[in-house]
Amino acid sequence: KRQMNDFRKIWLPLADRFYRVAYHLLESRDDAEDAVQELYQKIFSIQGKLVYVRDPAAYGITLLKNICIDKIRRRESRRAEQLEEFMAVDASGPEKQMAEKDALARVMKEMGRLPERQAKVLKMRAVEGLEYDEIARRTGLSQVNIRVLISMARKTLKKRIVR
Repeated sequence: KRQMNDFRKIWLPLADRFYRVAYHLLESRDDAEDAVQELYQKIFSIQGKLVYVRDPAAYGITLLKNICIDKIRRRESRRAEQLEEFMAVDASGPEKQMAEKDALARVMKEMGRLPERQAKVLKMRAVEGLEYDEIARRTGLSQVNIRVLISMARKTLKKRIVR
């Protein structure tokens, strides 16, 4: 019972801080929540050994960083496997054509979910092949602003598509 009270008093108030660290590392709300939950399971399972921990926040963040690193490694491993599967498709066969068609359809669908200005400038640049100065002329935006919007759009698409 004393251990449970210590857990509530010491570890539970750190949940927001732990979540922010996990979110910063994983860039995903769901993954961050999972990492924090995994951290609390680990802490709860080794409670008796935590008596000697002087700085619970630092100790918890260290454990959490390790959990996040493991999650990132697993995610990257899955992406590498998916890429290998995609590359293994016969270069000229109908499977590759279907895979490319599906990938393009997914990209176009996700582009439709982007904020309007991001989608507009990305389409002008990637689909229509316009130069930055022409996009600036057509939209009235600065070239710097256009580059930022395109960068943000690409980053968002990459996150959504590569998962």
